[in-house]
Amino acid sequence: MRTCLVQMAPRIGDIEGNLDRHLEFLERARKEKAGLVVFPELSLTGYNLKDLVPDLATDPSRSPIFQKILDAGRGMSVVFGFVEETQDERGIFYNSAAFCSDGRLLHVHRKVFLPTSGMFEEGKFFAQGRNFRSFRASFGRSGLMICRDFLQTGASYLLFADGAEVIIVISAAPGRGISEPDGFETGRMWELMGESTAYFATAFVLYCNRVGIEDGMTFAGGSFIFNPRGEMLARAAELDEEFLVCEIDLSLIRQARKSWTFKRDDRPEIMLHALERIVRGHED
Repeated sequence: MRTCLVQMAPRIGDIEGNLDRHLEFLERARKEKAGLVVFPELSLTGYNLKDLVPDLATDPSRSPIFQKILDAGRGMSVVFGFVEETQDERGIFYNSAAFCSDGRLLHVHRKVFLPTSGMFEEGKFFAQGRNFRSFRASFGRSGLMICRDFLQTGASYLLFADGAEVIIVISAAPGRGISEPDGFETGRMWELMGESTAYFATAFVLYCNRVGIEDGMTFAGGSFIFNPRGEMLARAAELDEEFLVCEIDLSLIRQARKSWTFKRDDRPEIMLHALERIVRGHED
C-alpha cells in the first residue's frame, strides 16, 4: 500500500486556507496512487488556538468542510486533525483525529493526554478523550493516537491488545534541545517510541508531525514510518514541509507475528486485573 505523510505547516486560525491545502495534497496523493494519506495534529486549524477554539470547532456529522475532504478522499483513506464539537455536547471541544475511507467517516479519536504545563495549554481549552480503540480499515485493523498519547506506553498497548495492525499517530510536537548532527534531541525520543512500539506490537507505526512556527514554538517535523520488525522505512526532514511517500508491505505483519508471538501470547485480562488492583490501591 502506498502511504503519504503530509508534513505541512497549517496556518493558525485559517480553516478555509488549510482546507484548500488539504484538497491540494489529496489531489497530489491521488496522482501518486496512494491508499492512505496522513496529515498532522490539528491540521485544519493550527495548534496554538487558545480562545479561537470555539470559533474553529467542527461537527463531523454536518460540516461542509468535512464533506469536501470526504469527497476529495474517495478511493483513499485519509487521517487529519481538527477541533471537534458535536450537537450532543455543545460547548465541549476536543482535539480530535478523523479517519475517513472512500468518502465515509469511519472513526474519530479524541486526544486523551492533554499536555498542560510549560509551553503547553491544551487542558485549558480542550476536554479530555476517554478511550483508545482499534477499528476495521480497508487495509486491516488500525488505531489512532494524537501526539502526547503516543508517549504513554499504555496507550500503544491498548491498541495492540485491541488488534491494531497499523498504528497512526498525528502530532504537533515542537523541537527541543539540539543534538548535532541529528537535529532536535526530542526527535530521537519520538523515534525510540516508534521503533519499540512497532517491534513489540508487531505493527506498522506511522507518525506524522507538523512543521512551522506559532507563538515562538518551532515544530520539528521528522515524520517517520516503522515496519513490524522495528525497522525505519522512511523519515522526513526536520523543519521543512515534505510530502513523504512510502510503500508499505502489509504481509510483513503476518511474517513478524509468526516470528515473534507477542500478540498470540498477550493476556489483556491479566493486565486488567492488575490495573484494577493498582487503581484500588491508589484510591485506598
